[in-house]
Amino acid sequence: MRRRWRVLKLVVAAGAVLALLWLGGLAWFVHSSLSMASDRATPTDAIVVLTGGRLRVETALDLLDAGRAQKLFISGVNRHVDRVELLRVEGRAGLDDISRIALGHAAENTLGNARETAEWMHQEGFHSLRLVTSWYHMQRSLLEFERAMPHTTIVPEPVIAAHNAPETWPERFEAALLAIGEYNKFLVTLARPAYAMFWPRAAGAEASARAADPGTATVADRRP
Repeated sequence: MRRRWRVLKLVVAAGAVLALLWLGGLAWFVHSSLSMASDRATPTDAIVVLTGGRLRVETALDLLDAGRAQKLFISGVNRHVDRVELLRVEGRAGLDDISRIALGHAAENTLGNARETAEWMHQEGFHSLRLVTSWYHMQRSLLEFERAMPHTTIVPEPVIAAHNAPETWPERFEAALLAIGEYNKFLVTLARPAYAMFWPRAAGAEASARAADPGTATVADRRP
């Protein structure tokens, strides 16, 4: 009986330590994501935006108009959406030079975004990019992109929809769940190399079977 009690106490203590580590990591994740400053002064060869969140494509188009890069690559676009339709949805139908905009239709998740972008960057001969995505999605995106393009300079451009900030308790609860979900996905992404080292077949099957996640979408940035 005493032995069982000691084992139970050890299990509870270990769980408490893990919970504290998880909470500390969550606090770091939210703080570092929200405090990540955009660097508008550093020029890049390309602007890359990941669809799936408010104001992402709009922000990327503004950066392109401001001359922050030579070309814009939009990753994770619906296969049935072309540049003309996308610009119409974004209210930029009158944009003069659409040849500076390229669309990626293959990606279904953040890992796919990184691989799709790496291929496009290689084809274009580019060595630097400005990454545009939502603030809560930036840490995981940077991790995937740095793994896919270790020799590429990546400048983060986090998007914070300030005027859409949650005001009611249900909205705040939903925002909290979004941040927690993204943090857990970040942890999984962080651990994936170790997972693949011990279970390479399972990791390969999991990567190929992953469905689209909230960080990306197969539509042209229309999800709220």
